[in-house]
Amino acid sequence: MNGPLNGSAIVVKDLSKHYGSGARLVRALDHVTLTIPSGTVFGLLGPNGAGKTTLIKVLTGISEITDGDATVAGFDVRRQSMDVRARIGWVAAEVILDDDFSARENLWFQAKLQSLKGWESRAEDLLKFFSLADRADEKVNQFSTGMRKKLEIALALLHQPLVIFMDEPTIGLDVSTRRMLWDIVTGVHKEFGVTVLLTTHYIEEADALCDRIAIIDQGRILAEGTPSELKSRVRADIVQLETVEPLDAARLSRIPGVQEVRAQGNDWTVRVATADDFLPRLFASVRTDQIRRISVEKPSLETVFLEVTGRRLGQDEPIRDVRRFYAQMQRARR
Repeated sequence: MNGPLNGSAIVVKDLSKHYGSGARLVRALDHVTLTIPSGTVFGLLGPNGAGKTTLIKVLTGISEITDGDATVAGFDVRRQSMDVRARIGWVAAEVILDDDFSARENLWFQAKLQSLKGWESRAEDLLKFFSLADRADEKVNQFSTGMRKKLEIALALLHQPLVIFMDEPTIGLDVSTRRMLWDIVTGVHKEFGVTVLLTTHYIEEADALCDRIAIIDQGRILAEGTPSELKSRVRADIVQLETVEPLDAARLSRIPGVQEVRAQGNDWTVRVATADDFLPRLFASVRTDQIRRISVEKPSLETVFLEVTGRRLGQDEPIRDVRRFYAQMQRARR
């Protein structure tokens, strides 16, 4: 049984992970520094390829650190990887269970993989917590996606971990199932007192679930704080314009209150002190028939991401294959 954590659940200091060498050198993680307080839900927000999964691989001991240091649950990732693995759980983007087993049999198999003793009462408690007790002896292939996801989280909690890594847990789910999983993550955090490191590229998800968020892109942490702290750093409104034909950027820049102008063809992103003051001045400077579309965004995590990366966080990136990572994790636990 793992006891409660005090202080920091995860500490990452100047950590880098490189692949290849010379001209083929890839900096998957570039001098990452993070401190994640115990008992919190911490979000790592960024696009696919940003380094989120690489960081999980490094912290779980699956991938070696190139430079820097990291501790998880008080244990050094480099020198005490087995101690780390004994105290962590992991939930993948895809639900990966043995469909020919029942829910109870999946829990039994997980207990065998981890050489757990006295796990039966814990398993029954988890089945009840996730409202699976009535169907515990049914084969998993009869379960809905939401039920399967609940069971996978139960597997991750079986050995009473101190930290759970949730790597894009809601990717590919429909809206209702995603919302259900949000409630589960919140409930698990409160009921079991675990620290959750959640990776996601859904801005709304990070905002709804996380006590603190780090924005990661191209292997670097670009901003970190509570959702409110991050939003407060953007003291501006963002006005999106689509014009009929190209405009003179200098013309827009001269409008009072404009802080920055970015253009891509006929699409314009204009950062302004306040949209209420800017819009009348815009219409006085540019004919309304030249404007095909206009929208205004108040400070949000979306505008924060735009602020620190210079682009929007895409929602339509391809789903990566996590099965290989899952297999690696299972082998590491044995």
